[in-house]
Amino acid sequence: MCCLLNINAANATDTTSAPPNIVLILADDMGWGDIGFNNPNVYSPHLDELASTGVVFQQHYVMPQCTPTRVALMTGRYPSRFGGAALQASNDPAFPLETPTIASLLRSAGYRTYLAGKWHLGSDPDHGPNHFGFDSSYGSFAGAVGMYDHRYRTGEFEHTWHRDHELIPGAENGTHATDLVAAEAIRVIELNDANPFFLYLPFHAVHTPLDERGRFIDRPTQLDPDDPTRWLDEDEIPWFNDPQGNIQRESDPEKRLLLAAVHHLDHAIGQIVETLEATGKRDNTLILFSSDNGPQGSWNGNAYPDDLKLTDFNQPIPFRGKKVDVWEGGIRVPGFANWPARLDAGSFDSPTHIVDWLPTLASIAGAEANMNDLKLDGASFWNDGLQVTETFQTRDLYWNWKPRINRWALRHGDWKIVKYGQGAPKSAEEWELYNLQSDPAESVDLAEKNATQREALHRRFLHHRKRDRVTK
Repeated sequence: MCCLLNINAANATDTTSAPPNIVLILADDMGWGDIGFNNPNVYSPHLDELASTGVVFQQHYVMPQCTPTRVALMTGRYPSRFGGAALQASNDPAFPLETPTIASLLRSAGYRTYLAGKWHLGSDPDHGPNHFGFDSSYGSFAGAVGMYDHRYRTGEFEHTWHRDHELIPGAENGTHATDLVAAEAIRVIELNDANPFFLYLPFHAVHTPLDERGRFIDRPTQLDPDDPTRWLDEDEIPWFNDPQGNIQRESDPEKRLLLAAVHHLDHAIGQIVETLEATGKRDNTLILFSSDNGPQGSWNGNAYPDDLKLTDFNQPIPFRGKKVDVWEGGIRVPGFANWPARLDAGSFDSPTHIVDWLPTLASIAGAEANMNDLKLDGASFWNDGLQVTETFQTRDLYWNWKPRINRWALRHGDWKIVKYGQGAPKSAEEWELYNLQSDPAESVDLAEKNATQREALHRRFLHHRKRDRVTK
């Protein structure tokens, strides 16, 4: 495995030697197959254009669930280093208030820092984003919300829609959350500020509840009582009708609803890119995109406002598992980087993990001096271009999810070990073993035939486990 891309020398002029603006987009629950550049049945032209003119991460990894991935992104460390709430979706604080983050590092390098969207690293304002390096924040403290009323589940954190930690009366009811996040992003981009900006956009889409009403904003999405294979007034809601007819060719109404949510999200991202172009900021803006975990698959509904029960509603993927799995399907997701001034189009073939984004962005922004003693797990893949070192290629990738259930995995090179079940693995014999080069679907357990390889990876696991914060 190797990398590939140097800087775009033709565009690397004096005007682009300044630190770039950074727009970091995190979709929610978008599986590997829920995006057009991986699946021609999905309509996402703006994301596909960014991918085709940028650098696609061919083996891009995250954690298996929302909060853990956000921990890894914000801190450059595996969530198991913090334990507790960092290891699963939670409303509790995921890490201590003094923890350095990607936002605080970039702010120390002169960036203005903004968040618009879903925080989900502590649902109380006392642990909101403005305490972790963001100059300004907007959206929800908690995780999923009703797309039109922006409330979380009934209870302590139900009212969660805020600006700079102050709850907004009425929560801007009546406008889709995707549109509100996009409007805030556009507002930030249009600011007249000499400083570069870091704009973090953790969208709520395409997480449930899926609700695409179009102009029928007073009526939650519902099946047509005269035809249960169709959504009510589906033909009059633009997100169900793309110019290529992809969405309407999907016969399953629940899959069609997911495709409509992707179409809506893609349109919002297109508006953001258009604003960057209109303000003259596009050329020297680095756009990074990832999902936070694999596809949700099915959902019982009734957890959030206007929350439908859905079954097998994501697009198929060529991997085993889904959200909350440490199989490839739960942790391998679409990802890319696009920076017209500095990156040629291509693909990045070495495995990348979202823990790498903090050190990579710190390197691009000139904030390396502030990374001392951070105990990072991530590694920068930037060296005046997308280039990897031998250390980057041979490092370990490590997963641990939810102590009450326990799912474990470690990847080194092409080899990966996996264990499901409570209790940290104590011996090599507890692991399954897969070769991802020959078997990315993890269909053949090679543990018995490759005991020496399994033992070597188990020793690597023990090294990582010593660095974890073990909580009960």
